[in-house]
Amino acid sequence: MATKRKICNLPFSCNKQEVLHQESKSCQQVKTLREENLNVDYMILFKRPKADNLFQQLEKDMKYYDGDLAQVKVYGKWHPIPRKQVAYGDDGVYYKYSGNRLPAKPWSNVPALLEIKKAVEDALDKQYLFNFVLINRYKDGSDHMGEHRDDEKELAHCAPIASVSLGQARDFIFKHKDNRAKNKSRTDLKPVSILLQPGSLLVMKPPTNTFWYHSLPIRKNVLLPRINLTFRVIS
Repeated sequence: MATKRKICNLPFSCNKQEVLHQESKSCQQVKTLREENLNVDYMILFKRPKADNLFQQLEKDMKYYDGDLAQVKVYGKWHPIPRKQVAYGDDGVYYKYSGNRLPAKPWSNVPALLEIKKAVEDALDKQYLFNFVLINRYKDGSDHMGEHRDDEKELAHCAPIASVSLGQARDFIFKHKDNRAKNKSRTDLKPVSILLQPGSLLVMKPPTNTFWYHSLPIRKNVLLPRINLTFRVIS
C-alpha cells in the first residue's frame, strides 16, 4: 500500500512509532510503502538538473572494482557480478556479503560522494551518520541485481539503508520471503514495485530487510546507464 504525505524530517527507530515533525520550507513530498513488515519511504532528493550533474561527476571520477572483487559467490560457485561495483567509506570499514569482503575506498577520492552523503543525512534529520556506501553501476537494462536481503551481521541492526538513484529510471521490486519461488505460504503478500527516478532517495527501514527481498530485474528495453548508491551504517 502506498500513501503520500509531507514531512520535514525522517527520524527512525526500531519500534512501531513514527514521529512526525512540523512542516517547514524544507519539507519534501514522501511516498510511503507499507505492508506487513515493509517499512519504506521514497522521495525526490535532487531535482533533475542537479541529479544529472551528480551523475556526470560520478561517471568521471568513479573507479570500480575489478578482479576477485568483481565476483560474487552463489551456491558455492564464483560468478561475475552483472554490473560494476565499488565501495567507499570511513577508514578501515569493510562489508562482507556473498563470500566477498569489500574494503571501503576513502570518501575523499570522489568529492561528489560527500555532497550526496550530506544530503541523505540531512533528509533523515541527521538521525544516522553513514560510514559506508556501496555503489552499483548498471550500463543498461541487461545489468541487474537478483533477489536478496541486506541482512548481513555487519549492518547496524536499527539503522535504515538509504538508496540514491542517478541516471536511468529503473523499477525496483520487493517480494516477501514467504511468497517466493516454491515457498509461497503467504500469497496474500503481493510483490510491491516502485519506479526509482533519477535524483530519488529510497529509505528501507527495519524490519524490511528481515522479511522482504528486493531486486532490480533485467529490462531489455532500457538502453541507458544507472548509478545506485546505498548508504549504510556498518557496526
